[in-house]
Amino acid sequence: MKNIIAIFLFLFSTNVFSQEQNIQFATEAKRGKPKLGSVYVDEIDSLMTKAYERSLFNGNVLIAKNNRIIYQRSFGFTDETRQTALNKRSIFNIGSIAKEFNAVAIMILVERGRLHLDDTISRFNLGLPKWSEKVTIRQLINYASGIPRIDPSTPKNDEEAWKILRNTDTLLFEPGTGYRYDNSNVFLQRRIIEKVTGESYQEFVTKNITKPLKMTNSVFDPKFGTKNRTSCYDLDNTRCPEMQFISGWLWVDINDLYKWIEAMNSNRLISKESFQTILKNPYAIDEGGSLGRYFEKDELQRHNGVSYKFESIFLNDFKNDITIILLSNNLNRVWDLGYAIHNLMSGKNYEIPKKSIYQELRKEALNNVNKAIESYYLLKENYEKEYSFGNPNELNKLGYELLRLGKINESITIFKLATKEFPKDANLFDSLGEAYFTAKQYDLALDSYKTAIDLGGSKGNAEAMIDKIGKIIGK
Repeated sequence: MKNIIAIFLFLFSTNVFSQEQNIQFATEAKRGKPKLGSVYVDEIDSLMTKAYERSLFNGNVLIAKNNRIIYQRSFGFTDETRQTALNKRSIFNIGSIAKEFNAVAIMILVERGRLHLDDTISRFNLGLPKWSEKVTIRQLINYASGIPRIDPSTPKNDEEAWKILRNTDTLLFEPGTGYRYDNSNVFLQRRIIEKVTGESYQEFVTKNITKPLKMTNSVFDPKFGTKNRTSCYDLDNTRCPEMQFISGWLWVDINDLYKWIEAMNSNRLISKESFQTILKNPYAIDEGGSLGRYFEKDELQRHNGVSYKFESIFLNDFKNDITIILLSNNLNRVWDLGYAIHNLMSGKNYEIPKKSIYQELRKEALNNVNKAIESYYLLKENYEKEYSFGNPNELNKLGYELLRLGKINESITIFKLATKEFPKDANLFDSLGEAYFTAKQYDLALDSYKTAIDLGGSKGNAEAMIDKIGKIIGK
């Protein structure tokens, strides 16, 4: 009888939550629902509406076809108070997408004859070690420089970043022979721009990029309280910390980002040749460059950025003249949604993202992992089609969150559930092995790693961990 009551209360609370979400969505919809009509737009709006109702998206979306915006809408709130609705003027931290501005600024200077891509960075007298004589700007903009790494958690400002670079004598690899996506490359690009022009990086970009493109609602490193600024927040509606880091990050609204993408497509700032130079990474074809990842066969550019709980993505389809932009301040499913929209517009099959089982269970799992597992099976029995039960990464993500928080036994419980649900997934057994290893249950860790290898392996990690455990236990 107690179990029946518990199930009823759980389902009742879930329905109440859903009703509250629908009430909020109805209010939001009245404020800015786009005019529908296009075959694309009706389906896109249905897709985004369902994603919002399922708590899978909080942010702004803009879609253009044939150089015309066909869909634009805001879903959700500007910060954790959930009091102010997002609108098209809301500005977001776009993470790595902002690195495009320094790369294009470099190409502007190249076209003006102020520098050359094959110049070594020693030419600019930045006070760097001898390795600067080997590293070229071309390698710098393609993350093939091998220069020392700047960990985002270490330098709180430009001065501290300078100390790291000037006090590190060795390279990570010989320039041009490897690839390392790191902010040290971005930092030096911005400093070279300043050295060549005699202006701050922000001044040069404003004068030569944002002002000519009429990007009137873009702000460098905006402080809290800046007009239209959003804040990122987590699943518990708690404001997330925002890193103190190197300067020069341009926050934009979604219309300004579209102006930027359109300007690149139409060669308004740099030539087509210069654009192609930074679009394609000659050192690492299958990795991202200054303008994100380029899939030459599909003529598709994809760039995404993450900074704490800010997450953004754009898909720039040159072949079909489609631009898809999603900006979020709640670390949502922008990747999945971006591709779902692209598939929809390309006439391909697409799936409306399901509710996140990780998101649904995480808070309960932090307090009582056994109750979380009961909820898992209850949801699976009653709402299997609504939740992402077919995605093994959901439980894997939950297990690792518990592991990071030091809840080792709880993480083992979740990973065991995951391997039971997905008995042929090598990665999950690798994760379970890591949890057992952390708990110093070496025999069980060995069993899990061996199973991972039998199922296809984990890119050498399971083998390496087996060797490591062997050395620890003396076998």
